[in-house]
Amino acid sequence: METKLNRLTLSISSSVAQIELCHPPLNVIDIPMMEELAQALVEIRSRSDVSVIVLSGEGKSFSAGVDVAAHTPDKVESMLSKFHAVIRALVATKKVTIAAVHGHCLGGGAELAIVCDIVYTTSSAKWGFPEIHLGCYPPVACAALAALTGQKRAAELILTGRTLSGEDAAAIGLATHAVSEDQLAAEVETTVQELQRLSPTSLAVTKKAFYAWDAMHFDKGLARAEKIYLEELMKTEDAREGIRAFMERRGPKWVGK
Repeated sequence: METKLNRLTLSISSSVAQIELCHPPLNVIDIPMMEELAQALVEIRSRSDVSVIVLSGEGKSFSAGVDVAAHTPDKVESMLSKFHAVIRALVATKKVTIAAVHGHCLGGGAELAIVCDIVYTTSSAKWGFPEIHLGCYPPVACAALAALTGQKRAAELILTGRTLSGEDAAAIGLATHAVSEDQLAAEVETTVQELQRLSPTSLAVTKKAFYAWDAMHFDKGLARAEKIYLEELMKTEDAREGIRAFMERRGPKWVGK
């Protein structure tokens, strides 16, 4: 079964659901894509025959992140609600999730990837959380990144907005393995085949046990990060200026308030 939507393609076959982001050129995650991702995950949740979800990006990139235009004051609350609903659905799913990353994997795109159970990336992929350059921060990464990379590396990535290669992303725990571009599909397929030989019930229960402790902290941390984002960050002049400057293709003029 294959369903082609405006922003993604959902294919289900032999216990595997494949979600491919399709919003060229960089698979930017806008509100319509968030809505389609939520729709796809609801469909997958209802399918007892599906035990694995593979998330990938069409074309030259996984995803360059969430649409900056969706961060404006009139849209930001709805955007965060919709995007975090997708993140929570990925975290809560009983299916094993695999992200296949190539090209740009930035901001919200990187957040989608890191909440998956297993992440394969090309060595040359470009990872990062550049939101600080817009006067903002990545709420999901604030809640989840330290558990993956350690506090100091997470702080460096979030506070500087630096980018790193897929090879370095795997080395610090953002990804499971880094492989060459021509090996990515085979690496994913090998793991999918291994998972298909296992009990889907046992995998689901094992996921529940494995994430039992982290899930509680992540849920509370994300709720807190989202609250600060809306009630404090988005009321600052600098956050509004950073978003405006990006959309106007100019450098931001920070005022410090």
